[in-house]
Amino acid sequence: MSSVLITGTSKGIGYETALTFARNGHQVFATMRNPAQSNLGEAAAKENLPISISVLDVDSDDSVQSGINAIVARHGAIDVLINNAGIEAYGAVEELPMAVFRAAMETNYFGCIRTIQAVVKHMRERRDGCIVNVSSVAGRIASAPLTPYMASKWALEALSEGLAGELKSFNVRVAIVEPGIIDTAMARRLSTPSNDSPYRQTERFSNLFAASLQHPVPPTVVAQKILEVVESGTWQLRHPVGPDAVPFLEWRRSMSDEAWADLYASDDDSWYDRILRDFGLETRITAVRD
Repeated sequence: MSSVLITGTSKGIGYETALTFARNGHQVFATMRNPAQSNLGEAAAKENLPISISVLDVDSDDSVQSGINAIVARHGAIDVLINNAGIEAYGAVEELPMAVFRAAMETNYFGCIRTIQAVVKHMRERRDGCIVNVSSVAGRIASAPLTPYMASKWALEALSEGLAGELKSFNVRVAIVEPGIIDTAMARRLSTPSNDSPYRQTERFSNLFAASLQHPVPPTVVAQKILEVVESGTWQLRHPVGPDAVPFLEWRRSMSDEAWADLYASDDDSWYDRILRDFGLETRITAVRD
């Protein structure tokens, strides 16, 4: 049995990952900013699962350090760290305040650095451990209107790749899990049309998410992949997950940088026709929301 610390467990992927690991015999330390707003404790008690819930805000140096120190003091060293806490940020670069870009980086990138620095010394000294960073297909694709979110995930991918090189000689594994469109509260928010904007990409992406969520992929799919990565002992770095993850990545690889920019700069009909042709998804607003 491993001791597993997971961030962002109040709902969605983190919630299901906590339950999945506990059901498979691991001691889970599920952390979140506000446990009162989650029913994870009730779910764990109902199944008598080894899940300990505590407050941890990855945006705060003090919260991360004190929260993890308290867990280690009571229960011993952490074997597995799963960095799942994250926020979405989307919209045209021109229209978004700087605070949106900063918030995305603070949680999705700096938050991971904080938790890693809090546990990695013990992993290195023990020459044992595993760090899983939950990124996204968006960590390998850049496109409007998810630019601020994607930038934070690109940063996380670079951090993870560099960290893997640092820690492998100490027998500490690093892995990146890259979900596609998963049925979470975040994805549901992205599927809601935003305010009027001269940038058409925002509405198009909203329609893409709405169309994809008509055939929802539950967060348990990602939770199972994370469990598989941890328990298998694999040294593979990147793990796309979900039925659309690899197709999205291959779609991007099939185009030059200039062709990619041209696609996003195209008119609405050209965009919708291309998505229908390449993915079989009808994403025109009348088709998606009627």
